[in-house]
Amino acid sequence: MKYLFIPFLCCLIACGNLNNEYKDADNALDAGREFIDACLKGDFVKASFYMIQDDTNNSDLKKIEKQYREKDRDGRRQYREASINIFEIANPTENVTIINYSNSFDKIAHKIKVIQQNNKWLVDFKYTFNPNL
Repeated sequence: MKYLFIPFLCCLIACGNLNNEYKDADNALDAGREFIDACLKGDFVKASFYMIQDDTNNSDLKKIEKQYREKDRDGRRQYREASINIFEIANPTENVTIINYSNSFDKIAHKIKVIQQNNKWLVDFKYTFNPNL
């Protein structure tokens, strides 16, 4: 019986840490970097943690996840191994940051908006598809 208790206790402790798996971003650049990196690595739960939760953002993230999952094994590996190349960081206001970036694999330029909301820095992903928002 005691041989079963230790593995059970280890599993219980590991499961208890799931709620604290991600740390709030300290600034806009950290939030943007964590979001982009999570998307490149296919960790869309983590990407969602660093994103403003609204219907449009959630829908856009699901589309990106679907496209990622449809890639072949090698394509997903290349994205996971890609690095983030930041070209420009703009701060139109004190609580808004725009990050212009690409990744080292596909080299396509993208923009994301990071907003400070309720003392948290979060990505407004819909801006990537409609910069007029």
